[in-house]
Amino acid sequence: MQIYLIYGGHSAEHEISIASAFAVTQAIDYQQYSVIPIYISKDGLWLQGPELFAPVRQQLNLQLKQGLTSRLSEQKKSSGIPFKFDRFKAADAIIFPLVQGKNGEDGKLQGLLETLRVPYVGDGVLASAVGMDKIASKMIFQQINLPQVPYVAVLKNNWLANSEVILTRAEGSLLYPMYVKPANSGSSVGISQVANRDELVEAIKVAFRYDQRILIEQGIEARELEVGLLGNGKIDVTPAGEIMKDGLFFDYSSKFATKRPTLAIPADIDSKTQQAMQDYAKRAFAIIGGHGLARCDFFLTANGDVFLNEINTVLDLSTDAMFPRLWQAAGMSFAQLVEELLELALEKFRQQPNQKK
Repeated sequence: MQIYLIYGGHSAEHEISIASAFAVTQAIDYQQYSVIPIYISKDGLWLQGPELFAPVRQQLNLQLKQGLTSRLSEQKKSSGIPFKFDRFKAADAIIFPLVQGKNGEDGKLQGLLETLRVPYVGDGVLASAVGMDKIASKMIFQQINLPQVPYVAVLKNNWLANSEVILTRAEGSLLYPMYVKPANSGSSVGISQVANRDELVEAIKVAFRYDQRILIEQGIEARELEVGLLGNGKIDVTPAGEIMKDGLFFDYSSKFATKRPTLAIPADIDSKTQQAMQDYAKRAFAIIGGHGLARCDFFLTANGDVFLNEINTVLDLSTDAMFPRLWQAAGMSFAQLVEELLELALEKFRQQPNQKK
């Protein structure tokens, strides 16, 4: 069976996607599968690399990075060839999408794969779109009474028409410090922490560079914890892991461009708090129609209040990332995790009407 590994993309999480793809190639059972890497360049070119029948060695990682980054032209050759979508229709193939951010995590890529009628790893169109959109997900979670911190949603047209009303509304319902976030972004891209109105105005302008809809959220003093989920109908959840931020705010640069924050797995929390997070995570995953995998992020205050922050559906799968380490702590190796994701993809596909794979 062939695995089409799709990675890269034009979002700010391009390099994270490449690291995830490399990790997956190390964990594949090549007695059962071969891997066809499909790299999406930052300017949107889809390139197919050579079929892999064994793990890619670190020093030969060109298939998963530089070797596919050159745009095809008459003057410059590339080691990749243009990918044609009809190749997805080959028998015995599974798509493993690892493109994070816009056009990969927001349901667009999943919609393409649904149209092509091929099995693929991870969540479908609805769960991907809702999970990516912080405003939509918060509104849905609010309907099933999942605890969340207060927030104000802002549309760019409304901001341009009457920014003073929006600032007054935010300051009337939220307290400083606040966090300003694009509605559709990941890995803390475009997120700012603000302590006064001047910083709030500047942060709103920054967030609008990434999206037409943004979120102003109440800042709270809290620990940040995460749980991993796996499954289609029956959902398994890991114990929580904690991001040890030492009181610091981690934006994209501090999360990925420099040394990553320390992870405490499992987190030092009581059983009641653990159970609450796992229950909220299952409910959140179910209400958005989740399949395959997800990670739920939480805030935990000093007095024990738990707040759901967000749910993520396309995850960093590099070896030191939270999600694979959570499952490792739960007794599942990375190779077993990858195999489980592939099996869940086939199970989901077989459950669809008129599918026989």
